Amino acid sequence: MNSLAQQLNTALEKGNAHVYAMLSGLGRQLYFPKEGILSQSAEAKTKAKKFNATIGIATENGVPMHLKAIQDTLSAYDPKDLYEYAPPAGKPELRTAWREKMIHENPSLNGKSFGNPVTTNALTHGLSIVADLFADNGDAVIIPDKNWENYEMTFGIRRGAQIVEYPLYNSDNRFNAAGLREALLAQRDKGKAIVILNFPNNPTGYTPGREECEEIIAALEAAANEGILVVAVTDDAYFGLFFEDSVHESLFGRLAGLHERILPVKVDGATKEEYVWGFRVGFITYASESPEVLAALEQKTLGIIRSTISSGPHPSQTFILKALKDPEFETQKAEKYAIMKSRANRVKSLLESGRYQGAWTYYPFNSGYFMCLRLEGAGAEAVRQRLLEAYGVGTIALGETDLRVAFSCTEEANLEELFDCVYQAVNDIKNA
Repeated sequence: MNSLAQQLNTALEKGNAHVYAMLSGLGRQLYFPKEGILSQSAEAKTKAKKFNATIGIATENGVPMHLKAIQDTLSAYDPKDLYEYAPPAGKPELRTAWREKMIHENPSLNGKSFGNPVTTNALTHGLSIVADLFADNGDAVIIPDKNWENYEMTFGIRRGAQIVEYPLYNSDNRFNAAGLREALLAQRDKGKAIVILNFPNNPTGYTPGREECEEIIAALEAAANEGILVVAVTDDAYFGLFFEDSVHESLFGRLAGLHERILPVKVDGATKEEYVWGFRVGFITYASESPEVLAALEQKTLGIIRSTISSGPHPSQTFILKALKDPEFETQKAEKYAIMKSRANRVKSLLESGRYQGAWTYYPFNSGYFMCLRLEGAGAEAVRQRLLEAYGVGTIALGETDLRVAFSCTEEANLEELFDCVYQAVNDIKNA
């Protein structure tokens, strides 16, 4: 094992031996090289005042070389904020700004010990970092039965982990904390579990209320008290889009400092929060009472980034940083939030109007981009195909009965027609 990896492992064991025990075999071998091109280039950047012939970019007239055809499109930005490589951890100013944003939007983080966000190439990359660091063959990854299908690929296919599902809703159509607790405690023999908490949920658009969140926290704490090591991942892809009386914070703040056997990991980003899907800017943040743990996890994370994508795109990080500092940022974001909330409210009013009796029931939703129908008397895939072929409408079939509808990409004025089409397609299949 590389000596740098061993040093990080020693620091983790000193800071919190439980966190060290959570690491996968790959996670234990990971490190960020202190010697090599990056470190020598960084040293030269501060000391090579005459000529810096270290880094693999081209320069001209003292700035990064660039094409006028590209710079004309981006003329509002200095070439140094576009063309150079971003650091593997991300643009330092952006990391600071995002941390400040996290604290502002999650008051429960005040006074908590957590690291500086590391910039990722959006959220899927952040989740894959979690998988590489902590998931080994046969490890349990606990998710609800209504989930984003890429978890299976990221944790199951890539890392050989075992996907363990529990029903998202209980008989009262609330979050099934008892099911989560049962799935967690079933891992006593393994002694370890990775739990993904995705709120607002994809595909249902559900976020728990305060009482439900207390039950979630109690379930994780119960598992930790039983000796189970818990990597608690908050997948906050749709953070901030809370439209009703759910919690309006990430569970990351409540989990930080909860138990020595619980490692909270927050995966979030600008992708959905700031409506910049193609920019691919996300973040991964760890919480721990130990500075040694936070430093070691950051270095291992940088080792993954360096050995996979090297660093994230610089231009989009610059764009996000500029937006966060813009005095109109909050106002503009509130305008988009109001549009999304109005669409969600319109969907709910349509579904509760009684006009679609016998075609479906719907899963509770109060946030995010989506909602899910539970079709009655017609298969979801058959309805999806009918909608495409006969009505030119696209939806997502999930399992035998569930149909995901994204109100995020449907104008409010068109929502009634959209659900009327779904209703007609269901009846077409039932009467065929």
